[in-house]
Amino acid sequence: MGKTSDLTAVQKTIIDTLHKEGKTQKVIAKEAGCSQSSVSKHINRQAKGRKKCGRKKCTSSRDNRTLQRIVTTNPFKNVGEIHKEWTAAGVSASRTTMRRLMKDMGFRCRIPCVKPLLNKKQRKKRLAWAKDKKDWTDAEWSKVMFSDESKFCISFGNQGPRVWRKSGEAQNPRCMRSSVKFPPSVMVWGAMSSAGVGPLCFLRSRVNAAVYQEVLEHVMLPAADQLYGDADFTFQQDLAPAHSAKTTSTWFKDHGIPVLDWPANSPDLNPIENLWGIVKRRMQYARPNNAEELKTTIRATWALITPEQCHRLIESMPRRITAIIEAKGAPTKY
Repeated sequence: MGKTSDLTAVQKTIIDTLHKEGKTQKVIAKEAGCSQSSVSKHINRQAKGRKKCGRKKCTSSRDNRTLQRIVTTNPFKNVGEIHKEWTAAGVSASRTTMRRLMKDMGFRCRIPCVKPLLNKKQRKKRLAWAKDKKDWTDAEWSKVMFSDESKFCISFGNQGPRVWRKSGEAQNPRCMRSSVKFPPSVMVWGAMSSAGVGPLCFLRSRVNAAVYQEVLEHVMLPAADQLYGDADFTFQQDLAPAHSAKTTSTWFKDHGIPVLDWPANSPDLNPIENLWGIVKRRMQYARPNNAEELKTTIRATWALITPEQCHRLIESMPRRITAIIEAKGAPTKY
């Protein structure tokens, strides 16, 4: 124990107390349970007011506050833009120093969350909807079949996986990602309940009321039989034009299926949105070459969704509603 850094806070307190009482270093070392040299170094350090060794900081507290203000004012600026503005403010420091300071301040470069832009009227309706549904139980939510469409592309943009490679392997096909100008994509309709997921439907054309009613007739009804059997259920859908069309409303009335009232522009309330996210994350490392391979990958990944996952997502509805109420109708983290 020759280093003062090895001393505990209790030992340092004992040393300081006994030293003030005029005890010898030998006695103090015995009482504190450490070596005499550790006691000597600690007393000398305290007497000289020495601080930890290290290079002197090249920025002042004022410089650091300037940096924090720049980042906070516009968090979407890149490192080069932030450093340029910081330098223009009279600070002389490298980018490396700036990045280290930003890290010490708690800033991390992350992919921004995407939330819907809501106007005042939409927020008011979302809040009213949440207050109306706040007393719903898990049993009531388990009777709701949630549905939605989602678009899948062969290329998922610039946020794909990174690659580990050696120098000179940049052009190795094994280390490259394929990129096309207009990547093939497919639109998928799906449904879920607390009992699991229903079959997927790949939409070949633009979804109008007629196409959507075909999906309801040939995909949704079999899915309802699969998930609910003869039990009653309530169908959920968003307010897309094909969903809110008069002919679609008539279709639901003719089939005796109640539709859950739903606030506009509210994907954060729909648990199936989280399910689409799970599927896309699992497909992150898949490399389909065409639309058919993409469909095969989607089907295989969708089939891996378990009823337990669906049940947990449905159970999150009370928390989602509470979050909407606390946010006064504004978008939430879900």
